[in-house]
Amino acid sequence: MASIIIIAITAIVVLFLGLYKAKSALMPVSVLGLLGAAGSLICEWGTNKSYFNDMVLFNNYAIAFSVVLIVTTILIFLLSVNYFEKISDNVAEYYTILLFALLGGIVMVSFQNMSMLFIGIEILSVSMYIMAGIKKTSLASNEAALKYLLMGAFTTGILLFGIALIYGATGSFNLSQIAGSAAQEPVLFYTGVIFMLIAMTFKVGAAPFHFWTPDVYQGSPTLITTFMSTVVKTAGFAAFLRLFSLAFSSVSPIWTVTFAVIIVLTLLVGNITAAYQQNVKRMLAYSSISHAGYMLIAIMTLADASASAVLIYSIAYSIASVASFGVLIAVKSQTGSDDISAFNGLGRTNPVLAFIMTVAMCSLAGIPLTAGFFGKFYTFGLAISLHYTWLVAIAVLMAAVGVYYYFRVIIAMYLREPQANATTIRLNNSYQFVLMLCLLITILLGIAPGFITNIL
Repeated sequence: MASIIIIAITAIVVLFLGLYKAKSALMPVSVLGLLGAAGSLICEWGTNKSYFNDMVLFNNYAIAFSVVLIVTTILIFLLSVNYFEKISDNVAEYYTILLFALLGGIVMVSFQNMSMLFIGIEILSVSMYIMAGIKKTSLASNEAALKYLLMGAFTTGILLFGIALIYGATGSFNLSQIAGSAAQEPVLFYTGVIFMLIAMTFKVGAAPFHFWTPDVYQGSPTLITTFMSTVVKTAGFAAFLRLFSLAFSSVSPIWTVTFAVIIVLTLLVGNITAAYQQNVKRMLAYSSISHAGYMLIAIMTLADASASAVLIYSIAYSIASVASFGVLIAVKSQTGSDDISAFNGLGRTNPVLAFIMTVAMCSLAGIPLTAGFFGKFYTFGLAISLHYTWLVAIAVLMAAVGVYYYFRVIIAMYLREPQANATTIRLNNSYQFVLMLCLLITILLGIAPGFITNIL
């Protein structure tokens, strides 16, 4: 709970720093506040503390996912040096809104009551609606914000209706009490579960409720897209797993078939559509849909190791996404484009950036000796142990399609001629630190995955 208070206070302090024109202090103060919040969470490891009449529960599950969200946000903030200044003079508001979005994500991973789930989702979602449209003069940014807002509003209605049905069937919002009362009003309860399944599927960008994802990811500023594809997605999956494992596991036969259909659709739509994209940003948007399908496999199993599988995959995916979007921002700053052709010859003009992008693409594709391979291996192994072999077979075939479109970027960097005006891209120290750290973590977790599994 201390972490939520620290982040909220940090957001307010950053807002006042902006009021007094202390622009140089915005990012350092934000990072220090987040480090303090992460430290307070680590100090609570091994405890189970509930707050607000058991509405919020900080156990190891909530602490682990919260730390991942905070660390990812710190990396994104370090990439943001001189980024928001190019969009507007009012920089403090951007840091503040992202801090509040993070706060909503932490509420989502620690809720024990469905009303807190709704509050966390809305804090996160409203913040993202604003950030998607921060480029007021950009039609693409305005379109992204409008689509995200309209579809998010409909989904909020579906979520609330599902919560209302479950409350009507069980008489409680508490997850433990819902699990114990699931059989009282079966029709009402089952309908509510399906409505909540639809709502949560939208939040994580899984098919067939994925239509907002490519347009919103492409239209939003790239740094905001990075936040959406990492922090927002990780919080969504953590909340998804917490809800279905604690409240709805007793009625898993009701939603398992629907879940399996959603997973297959997500894998097919995400991977096949990504293979046709010429825009790297849009390709990464569709690939994020495919990765949603892989993580949903871990959730569907509802095994003891499901939380570890989702956490490991989230770490691998988040780190690789920060690295890939970071390189994309750097390349676009020079070329003005985020098409695959903008990466032509990057291996000659900027070999370090090209190597970092290569490792990130290999990790997202699940190539051995990268964190992404271990994330897929852990998830697929869990599914096979529970006899979902047919589902893993489909996932492996779709992962092969993923290798194709990720390697298109690598081919462009090393096998094509650079553009005539291509030069060395110069990055600030914090930017270089983030990219090198992502590279190190991706390789370390791929070579020595026991580093994270031993902690879990």
